[in-house]
Order: sequence, then C-alpha cells, then structure tokens
Amino acid sequence: MSPLPREMANRWHWRPEPEPGQAQLYWHILMKDQQEVRALAALAQQRLARFPGLHFTPPEWLHSTVLRVGLADGIAAASIGEMIEEARRRLRTVPPISVSLGRVLYHPEAITLGVQPADALDSVFDAVQDAAQSIVGKPEYAERTCWTPHVTVAYSTTVQPAGPIIAALGRELPECKITVSSVSLIAQQGAERQWDWQPVAEAQLGNTQRLPET
Repeated sequence: MSPLPREMANRWHWRPEPEPGQAQLYWHILMKDQQEVRALAALAQQRLARFPGLHFTPPEWLHSTVLRVGLADGIAAASIGEMIEEARRRLRTVPPISVSLGRVLYHPEAITLGVQPADALDSVFDAVQDAAQSIVGKPEYAERTCWTPHVTVAYSTTVQPAGPIIAALGRELPECKITVSSVSLIAQQGAERQWDWQPVAEAQLGNTQRLPET
C-alpha cells in the first residue's frame, strides 16, 4: 500500500484552473450509471461528513480521469471531432474491462477509491492518449507511468491533519466490481469544484458500440 500522508493540503491553493468562459477537455470514465460505485462513495462520504475541510464529488460526476487533453479554445473544433472518432476507432479493439474498487487511497489533496488491478485500464489509456496525440499533439499528463486509476470521493480544501480522516474511513471498504464499457469526453467549464461539466462525446469499448436507432 502507498504511504499515508501526515497532513492534508488545500487542493486549489495553487492549482491553475480555466478562466470564466474557458473549458478544459478531459477524457473520463464516468460512474454515474454504476450504482455500486455511487453507493460505495456515499458510504465513504458519510463517514467523512464531520470533517469541514473536505469537498465531496457529486454522485452524478463520480469519475476516473483517463487524460487531460487541454483547453478547448486552443484546439480547433474539427480537430476535437477527429480526436473523438480516432478514440472510438481505437477503442473498438479494446473489450469491456472488469475492475474492482474498495481500497482507499490517500493523497494530501484527495481521498480516493483505487481501481484494481491497477494496470487493468492501461489499454484504455493507451487508446485515448494515442488518439489525442495523433490529432491534437501531446496531451497534458500523458505518461501512463504517472497514472493511477482512481475515483475521488473527496478533495481537501484546507491544511489539516490526515490522521483523524484516515482513522474515520480506514483503508478498505466493501469491494464492488464493475465493468468499464465507455469513456466520455467532458468539457469542464470554469473552476473544477463548480462541477459545471458538459458531456461532449462518448466512446464505447469493443462490441458495445451503439447502433443507430431504427
């Protein structure tokens, strides 16, 4: 297991964020339809509710970040469309992936649920990264070795001791298993904690590609 932090930090003290009217593009695995993940996050947030220096992820936006592409206004609309189609093409060869969540991971800025096995989603990362790189250039944070798949349940908004938080939540929650079958391109408008997210497109994995309605 990873070392435990002794102190939590304010996630947004120095973190650059889009200005009003700007949108940051992200590829996320959204969990809004994964009821088991929503229930697990709700359990964690209930145990953490007495700590005022935490900001909880809304249930409808629970997610695992795959890739931050960059500011939308720096990418031509046509290129965004091409990137989406390229991601869809590459993900057709990646079958849906079963993973589990339940291990709690602590970062000075956040409390998360780790995705296990940790390398299970590497093929999703590679497909999305290659699509972005081939169309719009090198995305931000594009090294897979720096990527730890997780679902954040709470962000720290102040400097505070980590010990009481860890004692309240622990390091393991009841395990839940899910199947990842799609990745979504999201435009994050303005500050991250405002949760002004606009879905742009969805890319299905493997044979889960949706057929046109008749």
